[in-house]
Amino acid sequence: WYLSHPLDIFKVWQGGMSAHGGIIGSILAICAFARIKGKTFLDVADFVAPLVPLGLMFGRIGNFINGELWGRAAGADVPWAMIFKNSGTLVPRHPSQLYEAFLEGTLLFTVLWFSSKPRVAGAVGSLFCMGYGLVRFIVEYFREPDSYLGLGLFGLSRGQWLSLPVFLLGLVVWIWVHRRKSAEN
Repeated sequence: WYLSHPLDIFKVWQGGMSAHGGIIGSILAICAFARIKGKTFLDVADFVAPLVPLGLMFGRIGNFINGELWGRAAGADVPWAMIFKNSGTLVPRHPSQLYEAFLEGTLLFTVLWFSSKPRVAGAVGSLFCMGYGLVRFIVEYFREPDSYLGLGLFGLSRGQWLSLPVFLLGLVVWIWVHRRKSAEN
């Protein structure tokens, strides 16, 4: 579709926005900023990464307030389960937006903030990718998949499949920057 209608890629008001796409856009913006300012990509990524979780947190709180991206049905043993009117049912559900706000936001921010002391260039940015990929993968077990997508191969959601390469990218960069640093010493 996009090959024959390339301008439709920019019609974000028709859906298709995702945190994973935001990561790709952020990487492109970091590349452009680093080039313009004469900095390395890794240095800029390390500077930006600790603040990204705060944006994710406020976005997830907005999802919660709007009653969107609700969780999967919760059992009777989940006393904090909620009914989301926009879900079209009266089934109590996990408030997965709040899980994500805490894990992608508060927890990841704390980990990155305390790891942003002088480190190997690329360590903080790669830690963000690993942390986000891991947390998002886990929270997807509590989040209702998009109705038109459902669950895919191995019972994983699209969010889980998209989180795997984010985690792996972080892991590869983490290993690469630390091996490079070891080779320099």
